[in-house]
Amino acid sequence: MPPSLRHIPSVTLLLSDPAAERPLSRFPRPLVLKLLRDILAEKRREIQAGREPSLAPPDLWQELALRIESKTAYHLRRVVNGTGVVIHTNLGRSLLAAQAASQVDRVARAYSNLEFDLEQGRRGSRYSHVEELLTELTGAEGALVVNNNAAAVLLALDTLAKGREVVVSRGQLVEIGGSFRVPEVMSRSGALLREVGTTNKTHLRDYEQAVNERTALLLKVHTSNFRILGFTSEVPLEELVALGKTHNLAVMEDLGSGSLLDLSPFGLEKEPTVPEAVRSGADLITFSGDKLLGGPQAGILVGRKTVIQGLRANPLNRALRIDKLTLAALEATLHLYRRPEQALRDIPTLRLLTAPPAALRRRARRLLRYLTGPERTAVSLEVLPTQSQVGGGALPLSRLSSYALALVPLKGKVNDLEAHFRAHTIPIIGRIEDDRLLLDLRTLQLADFPVLRDCLRAWTAPVSP
Repeated sequence: MPPSLRHIPSVTLLLSDPAAERPLSRFPRPLVLKLLRDILAEKRREIQAGREPSLAPPDLWQELALRIESKTAYHLRRVVNGTGVVIHTNLGRSLLAAQAASQVDRVARAYSNLEFDLEQGRRGSRYSHVEELLTELTGAEGALVVNNNAAAVLLALDTLAKGREVVVSRGQLVEIGGSFRVPEVMSRSGALLREVGTTNKTHLRDYEQAVNERTALLLKVHTSNFRILGFTSEVPLEELVALGKTHNLAVMEDLGSGSLLDLSPFGLEKEPTVPEAVRSGADLITFSGDKLLGGPQAGILVGRKTVIQGLRANPLNRALRIDKLTLAALEATLHLYRRPEQALRDIPTLRLLTAPPAALRRRARRLLRYLTGPERTAVSLEVLPTQSQVGGGALPLSRLSSYALALVPLKGKVNDLEAHFRAHTIPIIGRIEDDRLLLDLRTLQLADFPVLRDCLRAWTAPVSP
């Protein structure tokens, strides 16, 4: 007979089953009860829909075990990045250098001198741990760090231009991920937007004509996540600085992704570096910590000492400040930049961006040789040339030559294979092109090889009708 509603066991009856002892001894009773009730409610809906679910206690306990495992697992977890996008915002952006991860672990496990001056024996400033490093590496007089670059821009505008006008080129009113828009953050800060120029062309005279008694700041926003090509022109930062001095106005540049090193010798698009912006004479420069810098999420502000002091004194700064773990990771990352060759070697973002295609081809062939077991019977494998991306809204025109492992299921659809990879214990994220699942070796690490092998061995291609 098909099951009916009266066949659904009660929670009380299930709890009297000896099999209930195991989940109740390992997990909180309220969690077990809630999940049991959820399961029984679903069985009720299935029966009402005309289906015939199993109501056997062993099947119910097995389903409970799976739900408990899913419910108690960490939601934020490791994934394998096979997309070829190095600074992948959805996958956590920049990987920390080993030195930075170790420093975070040391600081997290013990008390620290976060706001304690060991020399003076009294309260200190949390910013002292990175300010000297930032001024040394950029040439700026002062530095401050908040929790991301949007916060850095907000703090700067609130401090320097609240209730007054900020002159910015119309072609630089950018939107970045998460619908963050320069005009909106400017409005939130209390500053008044004064657009000048056109989408594709802005001249120095446009800024000059906009300056009046209400002007507080000249703002240049680096379009790090897009480019306008063709009939275009924009005013160099040096010319804005000269104009600012003429009218006694502060000049700020939001570099966005921000880099301490020139990566163009490695075939990447030429990007203005932070030290170059400082040398131009700008009063304030803001940039991100977890993009081209290759550190933790942070918004970094460098510039004139008097400007930084004003930012630090703003009450808003406390709401935007970073914690000890971010400081630990950032300090360790900045230490590596004292030796540029070490930064290129040890900071994963820089290492992945500058990896030569020949090395990636060798790694791809190594992976192909590694997959020699039963996994080779379920999919066809091939090494193909491909193109990687920088990601994170940085260097939008740069395409990096790379190599990928292309997977085609011998039976079934490539979309099913891609879904299987995403559902693996350690999810594997790739991209589908031309009915093939590609795993780009620029972002695939050697430590990911066993994960890929285990995932392929668990794959069972659906049988075609």
